[in-house]
Amino acid sequence: MERPARDRRKYPRLATTQMVAVARVDDARRFARGHDLSLGGIRFQVVNLEISLGELLRITFTVDGEELDVLGRVAWATEVDAFTTDVGLEFVEAEPRAFELLRGLDAA
Repeated sequence: MERPARDRRKYPRLATTQMVAVARVDDARRFARGHDLSLGGIRFQVVNLEISLGELLRITFTVDGEELDVLGRVAWATEVDAFTTDVGLEFVEAEPRAFELLRGLDAA
């Protein structure tokens, strides 16, 4: 898959509209809407959750019918409106199977 010359992303992104579960490491899960996904991370929008740069979040989503639970670090967060935040999460820890499935996204 070729990327435009000005695309600085390390991994290709796959658009998604799936619901994902997001939680602080020691907190209850809440739902968010996924926007795109790659081997390196995920972008999602969440409502009524204050997000800090560098914060660790646990996120659960599905790839090829398998539920994956991944730990990620907030790389960026942008307020969309008074309640909604657009978040870029960089994956930092996951089971090897999760990275294997995500690696398959590059080939798709």
